Amino acid sequence: MLPIKNAPMRRFLRPFRLAPIFMGAAAMLFAGLFATVAEAQEPMPRRNVLQRLFGVFIPQRRYYQEQYDFPRQPQPRRVLKRRQQPTEPQRARPGRAKPRLADAPPPAPVIAKSPDAKKVLVVGDFVAGSLGDGLKTAFETTPGVVIETRANGSSGLVRNDYFDWPKMLPDYAAEVKPSVIVVSLGANDRQMMRIGDSKEQFRTDLWTEEYRKRVNALATLARKDGLPVLWVGMPPFQSSAMTADMVTFNGLFREEVEKAGGQFIDIWDGFVDEGGKFVLTGSDINGQQVRLRGSDGINLTKAGKRKLAFYVEKDIRKLLGEAAATTDVPGAEELKDLVVTAPLANEDIVKTQPISLTDPALDGATALLGGDAPLKSTGKSPRDLLIEKGEVVAAPPGRVDDFRLAKPETVVSGR
Repeated sequence: MLPIKNAPMRRFLRPFRLAPIFMGAAAMLFAGLFATVAEAQEPMPRRNVLQRLFGVFIPQRRYYQEQYDFPRQPQPRRVLKRRQQPTEPQRARPGRAKPRLADAPPPAPVIAKSPDAKKVLVVGDFVAGSLGDGLKTAFETTPGVVIETRANGSSGLVRNDYFDWPKMLPDYAAEVKPSVIVVSLGANDRQMMRIGDSKEQFRTDLWTEEYRKRVNALATLARKDGLPVLWVGMPPFQSSAMTADMVTFNGLFREEVEKAGGQFIDIWDGFVDEGGKFVLTGSDINGQQVRLRGSDGINLTKAGKRKLAFYVEKDIRKLLGEAAATTDVPGAEELKDLVVTAPLANEDIVKTQPISLTDPALDGATALLGGDAPLKSTGKSPRDLLIEKGEVVAAPPGRVDDFRLAKPETVVSGR
C-alpha cells in the first residue's frame, strides 16, 4: 500500500486506524459480561479483606458431580474402637523402659471389737466431734475399747434453749453405759447469755459467774456415778480475739472441773508454734510437717484430729488398763506372762533383807575384792633415789621405758 502523502487525507483516515483496537476492547467487554452472567448462577466463595483490596486470584470450584452427574460414593462411617485391656503381661519394646505402677498398699485389716469392750463416751460441740473421729482412729486396733461420740456442732453451755447438755448427758450415759466420759465444749459460747429474765453481755462479771456455775454443774453431773471425766480444753483459732477468749475459757475449765473431781487435759501446745501463735501447719504424732487446720482456721484436718486425740489417748489407756492393750504389737501375745500384777490379800510375801555395805560376811566372804596385803615399801620413792643418790630404778618388765636387751621371763602365778 502506497503511503498517502496528502495531509488532509491522512487526517481523515486516522480514526479508522484505531478501529481494530476498539473492536477488540468491545469483544473482551462482551465476553466478560457473559462470564459474569454465567458465574452468577454458581455460588461464589467469600473473599477476605486482602482479596477485596488487591484482587487476589481465587480459583473457582467446579462442581463436576452436578455438571456431569457422577454417582456419589457412600462415605464409610468412622467407628471409634475401644482400647482393649491386655489379658497378659506385654513385653516391653527393646530400648524403651515401660513404667511400672507401684502396687497399692493392702487395706488394713478390720479388727472386731470384743463383746465385753469398754466404752468411751465423747460429748460436746464440733471440737468434740473431731476428737471422737481421732479417738476412733487411735483405738481402731484395740478390740477392748469402743468410742461412742454424741456431739452437736453448734451446741454449748450458753444457749441451753437450743441444746440442753445437762438434760441430754444423763440420757446418753444411760444409752452407752460408758467407762470414761470425755467432754469438750466452749467454742460456741462467745455470745450473750440469758440469766433469768435478763440478757447479759459476754465476759461481764455476771456472765462469767453464771458460766462457771454451768461448767461445774455439768462436770458434777458427769461424775454422778463415779465415772472418770476428762474435760478437754479448747485449741487456738486463727482469729486473735477468739484465741484470747479460749485462753480465758481453758483457765476457767481447769478450775471448775478439778473442783468437781474431773481431770482437765490441755492441748494448747500442740497447735501453736514456739512463740505461742496459731499455726495451720505443724508436726503430727510422728513428727512430720502436715496440715493441721482447715482453710477457715477453725476446723481440723484428719491429721489434726489424730493429734488432738493423742493428748487424750494416753489418759484413756491409763484409766482402762488392760482393756486398752493393742494387738498390733509384734509378739504381744507372748508377753502376757511378764505382766506384773498386784499380789492377793492372802498371799504370803517373802521378804529378803538387803546386803549391807559395811558387813561383807552376808555375801559368803570375809574380804572385799582386791583386799590383798599391800606391797612393802623401802621408804624411798624413785624420785628420792634419783635426786639424793643418783640411782635410777630399773623399769618394770614390759613398761615403755624398759630398754634391756635380754628381757627377763615373767612368771605369772595363778591361784
